[in-house]
Amino acid sequence: MLTMRRAVVPLGVLLVLLFAVVTAGLVAALVNLLPRVPELLAGVLPLGWTLLAIAVPGLLCVLVVIACTGRLLAMVARDRIFSADALPWVDGILWAIAAGWVFFLGAGVPVFVIAELDDAPGLAALHLLILLVGAVIGLLMVVMRALLHQATSLRTDLEAVI
Repeated sequence: MLTMRRAVVPLGVLLVLLFAVVTAGLVAALVNLLPRVPELLAGVLPLGWTLLAIAVPGLLCVLVVIACTGRLLAMVARDRIFSADALPWVDGILWAIAAGWVFFLGAGVPVFVIAELDDAPGLAALHLLILLVGAVIGLLMVVMRALLHQATSLRTDLEAVI
């Protein structure tokens, strides 16, 4: 238990720090691009609006994942992770990953148009790479949820026997 506590406390601190950094990035994106609305609407920099439209919902999904992970970490610290109370938080992570992935998939059309107009094939490749990584993480979370559900059932059975 002592080894787990050594990992839980620093991870909790890092999650809070990551949440703060992502929130600051979201605020910075909004503060830097919103005052330039007339310039962006004039078509001078359509890339800015596209990036903002992709970044804001994506960062909100990341914030949901971080918050749900923090709640699960608190359950680990209290030794309550293998209970039915943990499943809604894992579902929250899954829904946030799925929503972010679907949104990012839909944002592919403007990304590919901008990549073609600006002759930036790396942008399209980066978009596809992020979609691939998101799909892997989402499917990994589905497997982890199934394992958590199975472990929760086993623990419930074991507690009933004891």
